[in-house]
Amino acid sequence: MKFQLEESLRGAPDESVLDDLRRVAKSLEKDTVTRSEYNRLGIASSGMIERRFGSWNKGLASAGLKIKVQKDIPDDDLFENLKQVWIKLGRQPRYSEIRSPVSLFSNVTYDKRFGSYSEALKKFIAWVNADAEGSLSEEIELIDAKRENTPSVKSTHRSRREISERQRFRILVRDGFRCKSCGASPLLKPGTELHVDHIIPWSKGGETVDDNLEVKCKQCNLGKNNAFNV
Repeated sequence: MKFQLEESLRGAPDESVLDDLRRVAKSLEKDTVTRSEYNRLGIASSGMIERRFGSWNKGLASAGLKIKVQKDIPDDDLFENLKQVWIKLGRQPRYSEIRSPVSLFSNVTYDKRFGSYSEALKKFIAWVNADAEGSLSEEIELIDAKRENTPSVKSTHRSRREISERQRFRILVRDGFRCKSCGASPLLKPGTELHVDHIIPWSKGGETVDDNLEVKCKQCNLGKNNAFNV
């Protein structure tokens, strides 16, 4: 297998993102796409599409795809929805808050699927932590195997550069949805854009692990560049 860069839609025009949604729908021979299907086959992620267009359904509508009420909703979609509600509120959602317009699915949906809302939260936490540092050893084995097959690639990193959506969520919750530099938060000032970035930059050898990630507002993050304290 030839070494090649992974495709990315970060910073791409909206139409390019919508084209990728349409591509996935066409590949599935369907007129709609679920979050889990797009996360499996898309170039970007469902989380990025939701941030770009305001919600998953708005992204589908913008792409000219159909919005359908699913009877057999995948667990991944239920967990992704819970994650988005958590981000919107900036804290753990209460049972009564799992309803429209904040949530795509009702609290009854979670009761029926998992037995109770508290059990749904337990399953959700396990889902969020599925790619935590405990699974880093598997990632290291994969990266080492790729190096053996592509000896021309020189890198001392033991993790991928990309921050996953679940990892991003963990850091937002851990840091209280506040910029670690100036304290800015969308909960205090609507419109504040929060980033999750490396403390020690990737270019300086920093790894993509929770302890080396922190929340920064857009202004503080752009002003940081590759500078860090030693």
